[in-house]
Amino acid sequence: MQLHDKLIDQIKSGKIVPFYLLSGTEPYFIDSISNYIVSKLISESARDFDFSVLYGKDTSVNEIIETAKRYPMIADHHLVLIREAQYLEKKYDELSKYILNPQKKSVVVFCYKNKLFDRRSKLFKAAASSGAIYESKPLYENQIGSWISSQLKNDDLEASPKAIQLLIEFLGSDLGKIKQEISKLKILCSDKLITPELVEKYVGISKDFNNFELIKAVGSKNKNKSIQIIFYLSNNSKNNPLVLTISSLFQFFKKLLLFHGISGSRANLSSTLGVNPYFIKDYEIASKLYNMKSCSYAINLIHIADLKSKGIIGNNESHKETLIDLINEIFNI
Repeated sequence: MQLHDKLIDQIKSGKIVPFYLLSGTEPYFIDSISNYIVSKLISESARDFDFSVLYGKDTSVNEIIETAKRYPMIADHHLVLIREAQYLEKKYDELSKYILNPQKKSVVVFCYKNKLFDRRSKLFKAAASSGAIYESKPLYENQIGSWISSQLKNDDLEASPKAIQLLIEFLGSDLGKIKQEISKLKILCSDKLITPELVEKYVGISKDFNNFELIKAVGSKNKNKSIQIIFYLSNNSKNNPLVLTISSLFQFFKKLLLFHGISGSRANLSSTLGVNPYFIKDYEIASKLYNMKSCSYAINLIHIADLKSKGIIGNNESHKETLIDLINEIFNI
């Protein structure tokens, strides 16, 4: 995120280079930078004259170079945006030569998604010499909450910790989808505060019956609540896949095991576990009910449930049966 923000700041301050090589496995950041470049360099009145969009499947290196050599008519720069550059035939030598001696009033943005661009290639080295390189990588699980908070702040919104957790629960690490839902909530949220009730109403996840609430119930050994949630999840399995529930339980007990081995302030615990400080109290409660040995045993039970869910062992139990058996075994630890 820091490198993304640094590049955005450079563009904002007017430090424009003739070539941007944007590659990597997190498409959101590539789109974010390329969209910002478009908004910064090209006004609506200049779009028909000084903005060219080419697609990797339908263009060639020669066409890119010829397009880049055009001079702007209205804007300060002629912008050439190469989308889906990963599909371009990989004969980059001529493009590398162009980048080293570019048309000064043109900017070429090369959007290469789904993998990192080859650092050994001439094009990469040319971009490093005469342009800018950005390598986009997915956020770690413990970074997504902070990223959501920063996006909300940019939109003059706030959200309760539980509302943020619900967004993560339902949308996972898909930053594009999360951003879309935030934009939708911004329109629908009259008082600038996003609550769990708003997330439930407009995003589509139950604020009371979800993996987050199941973990909370298991952590406090509330069996009745756990079974209620399991029934809801298994009856709505399309939106609540078993593999995600099992993964969530595994992550909880892994972090609880780590919680037993660290000490310090809530801020330190929060940083080490990668959770919002608001939820540290849930780990404090759970730590009194599950010691380190219990956590290790629970992790083993979850591993067995995972194998059952994939049909590797057992008799192909249903979603509901697998979770009920798992919860009963955990509560009997």
